[in-house]
Amino acid sequence: MPTIYERLTAFNKNRLPDMVKLKYKDMSSNVFYFYRGTCHLFYEDLAGSSPLPPSPLTWICGDLHLENFGCFKGDDHQEYFDLNDFDEALLAPAAWEIARMATSIFIAFNSMGLEEAETLKIARMYLNSYSATLANGKAISIDPRTAGGIVQTFLTTVEKRKQKELLKKRTRVKKGKLIFLADNNRHFDIDKPLKKALGDFINETMPNSKYASFDFKVQDSIFRLAGTGSVGVKRYMFLLKSMNTKNKYLLLDMKQTLASSLKPYVKFGQPQWGSEAERVIAVQERMQNVSPALLSPATFKDEPYVLKQMQPTEDKINFELLKDRYNEIDQVIRDMAVLTASAQLRSGGRQGSAIADELIAFGQSNLWQDALLNYALQYAGQVKNDYKEFMTGYKKGAF
Repeated sequence: MPTIYERLTAFNKNRLPDMVKLKYKDMSSNVFYFYRGTCHLFYEDLAGSSPLPPSPLTWICGDLHLENFGCFKGDDHQEYFDLNDFDEALLAPAAWEIARMATSIFIAFNSMGLEEAETLKIARMYLNSYSATLANGKAISIDPRTAGGIVQTFLTTVEKRKQKELLKKRTRVKKGKLIFLADNNRHFDIDKPLKKALGDFINETMPNSKYASFDFKVQDSIFRLAGTGSVGVKRYMFLLKSMNTKNKYLLLDMKQTLASSLKPYVKFGQPQWGSEAERVIAVQERMQNVSPALLSPATFKDEPYVLKQMQPTEDKINFELLKDRYNEIDQVIRDMAVLTASAQLRSGGRQGSAIADELIAFGQSNLWQDALLNYALQYAGQVKNDYKEFMTGYKKGAF
């Protein structure tokens, strides 16, 4: 069996070396961050043991965990709370998605100090709410009008944030011109030739996309780090200024898209996508009720990218702040379960995914939950052991 060092370095070998070092640093923070950064290990181990009960094929985001739900502004300018990371998305058994999420519940809440019995209760509640939503057969969305509990408070709070707050945090004025602030932590300067090439690309691409009325021009660009698992891919943020409205700006995110890390372990036929970016966007638009503003595929220097507008409302819930507020944790977990099931129902019957009747039957069955929970609990223990092995090597400078 290969070591954790061998498995991690093999997976990350084609990513940007300097950024991969920062990824390992993030992963060293705690066992949950390690889990976030090792989606590929989860599915490699899952495929090697085949421990889960049969389940319908569905579209899955592929890397579902507690921090891959968040708030964003949709193309309709409304705020939504939903699944929000689809880099690994493809067609796979529904149980795969649920097992990864359940494992994240065990890892995250255990690392916060909750006892195993309490984390098991939370994970079971997630499965029960997921099953009930599937059994009902109706997809549900969560926005400020329909949210409850802490999610409603969260959505209402972030809805009030303004673009200028995000600009103030990320920019500075130089010679009378607004430019990005490079902190050399999560934002890094890029050289002038690349900056020009990127600016020319966006200025040409956006007006010729489905957003034909786009009236912004690039004023600056910067290299950006975000998340954990995707650190090491090329990712840029653009500051654009309106040509028609004074002092109006927007921020655009452009993220390189690689093949799903699940792909080697999926034995089911997949559609032939035009690019990996088209895969990500197609599945995202199927699974979400409303997708983020300016979401579109692009190809820069023969590499696929996903473009989307950055919003001051794009955020996620910090469970550390809720660890003693059990009623609010319960409500958030139920909401996440409802959204997981709704995404599968919403995307049902598309290019090989199960139709609603199959998903309803799966939700009505009580024959699979215990086996899935047992696997997730056992695998959470394995992740802790893998993290210890990783930290031993990390402290010795192996990474």
